[in-house]
Order: sequence, then structure tokens, then C-alpha cells
Amino acid sequence: MAFPDMIRAVDTHACGEPGRVIIGGVDDVPGATMFEKMVHLRTHCDGLRRRMLREPRGYPALCCNLILPPTHPDADAGFVIMEQTEYPGMSGSNTISVATVLIETGMVEAQEPITELVLESPAGLVRVRAEVQAGKVIGVTFTNVPAFAVHLDAVVEVPQLGSVTVDVAYGGMFFVIADAPALGLRLSPDEAGDAVRLGEMIKAATQEQLDCVHPENEDIRGVTIAQLSAPPLGDGDRRNAVVVSSGKLDWERPSTWTGVLDRSPCGTGTCAKMAVLHARGELDLHQDFRHESILGTVFTGRLLEETTVGPYRAVRPTLRGRAWITGLAQYVLDPSDPFPEGYILGDLWSADPESP
Repeated sequence: MAFPDMIRAVDTHACGEPGRVIIGGVDDVPGATMFEKMVHLRTHCDGLRRRMLREPRGYPALCCNLILPPTHPDADAGFVIMEQTEYPGMSGSNTISVATVLIETGMVEAQEPITELVLESPAGLVRVRAEVQAGKVIGVTFTNVPAFAVHLDAVVEVPQLGSVTVDVAYGGMFFVIADAPALGLRLSPDEAGDAVRLGEMIKAATQEQLDCVHPENEDIRGVTIAQLSAPPLGDGDRRNAVVVSSGKLDWERPSTWTGVLDRSPCGTGTCAKMAVLHARGELDLHQDFRHESILGTVFTGRLLEETTVGPYRAVRPTLRGRAWITGLAQYVLDPSDPFPEGYILGDLWSADPESP
């Protein structure tokens, strides 16, 4: 049977976080930079995100990446990240998955023991060192965009919770970071539902009460994701749970809020947390920082240097993790399919998921 609309993709997980990498079947996207390409997709072609991430082809915890030709002469490949409610400028787990797919599928020539490549994300260039053995990627280390703290020990008023002390930091996205033990959580796997609910509440309140804008790109603004932070339960330095929304939040209908936890230790969230720790004098340059996920998997971060981003003192972080390919797929769209852009139901998704 012939399918005129076929997308080729590789499915992965990065330390537990499921990620889909589109490697064929989608034309190049207009835009002079990868950020402009991201904006074009968000504004004019959002049906691709919906088709790949919503049911029946997707599910709430899934992320998707579109490989594109780079616009920068130094880059080997470009990619745009698509999540359930936004197009992040940068993502650590997705970067690790993209690099793994490019090398293991032969889209980028592998060099052993180290393959170096430059990826162009919407947030900027990302330099990658992949450890390769017998054609297999066994570790990916990348240098992220500068990370910086915007608010330290700020207090937000959260309905039903009261006053909550938070930090806001940028690690490729703007995170609000709250202390999990203060909320009664250890971030063990059985607390995942409570972590989602509390993280979503804190994020919604922070969005209303604390502003943040990236000094170098005013289109990157506002907290879009929440992180709960706790002491480790394994051999890490800290444990975290990052809440990914699967729809808009409505204070009048809190029972409709849905979200999922990032299954990985969250790369951009780790970078944001390291920026906060460094701003407090609790993490030095060139010191490993092992960040646990709720599954117990670990990303290892390190701060290379201090820099500035507009008025903010910033740090340039690296992050190391690993991804595994879990499947090779051809996703098709039959012309008679009644759900060309997928669907959502209130048992898993928000009743009002429309975003961005």
C-alpha cells in the first residue's frame, strides 16, 4: 500500500525520557536561523507537532525533534524541539537523543573513540562530544548555552499552598525551582502524581507573579516549566523532578490539570539548577554535579566558565548523559484518517490543551 504522507523517525530514550527524532519525510522549513525555523513551525505548521505527539501516535510524556539542514556554517545539523505545550529553545535529553541518532544511523560519520559535532538549536550552537565504541554511542557530552539565575529566594503566593520560596533560572528554558522537602516530598517514584500537581500549581503562580525575559532574545520569556529539588536518594548530588505540562492551567478547574514528569534528570533543568547553586556559592567551576531523576538515572553536569548574559552573571555548563535507540518507524497519514492531527482525552490530557 502506498502512503503519500510518510514520516521516518527514530524513537529513543535518554536516561528514561522518551524522544522521537524525525529524520525524513518533512521538507526544510523557512527561516534564516534555527530560531526562525522554530517560529515558522510554531506559527504555520503546528499540525506536525500535534500529529507526532498526540494520540494515536504519541502520548503525554513524549518529546519530538525535527532534524533540519543547519543555517550556521559551523553546524553539522540543525534541530527543532517539539513538546506537548511548547517549542523549547534547548533541551538536554533531546540533544543527547539527536546526537545519538545522527551518529548511529550514519547521518553523521562516526569517529572512534570520540565523534565531535556541532548542532544548531533554536537557542544557539551546541558543541557535542560523543563517546563511540563499535559504532555505538555510549555517552554524549555537550556544551550548553549560558545559564543564569534571574530570581533567588523569591516568594510566590500559591492558592491552596500559601507562600512558597522559589528560584527562577534559565538553562535553555526558564525554570521555576522549588524545594521538594518543604512540600513534603522526597521525590520517590510513588510521589510522581503529587509532584506533578504541586509543580503545576507553583509554575502557574510564578507565571503570574514573576517576570523573566532573555536579554538577548525577548521572544524567550516567562517561566514555562517547574522543577522540584530534593536531596539524593541514590549516589547523586541532588535529585529533581521536572514537570512537563500536557495542557493549559485553569485555576477555576484544578481537577483538569494534567502533566507528566520528565523521566530523565532533565538537561536544561540541570543547567538551571547548577546556575542557581553557583550563584549561591554552592557549586564551583570544574566540579562534577550528578543530578538524579525520579527513576534514579543520572546526568552529570559541570560548569566551565563564568560569563555574562545582558545584566546577569552567567555560567557555561556542560552536560553528560546517554540515549538508547528503541525503535525505527515510518509514521503515515491515511487521507481518510479522521484524526490527522491526533486527539486528546481528559483522562490523560488537559481539557484545554491548546498551546502554543
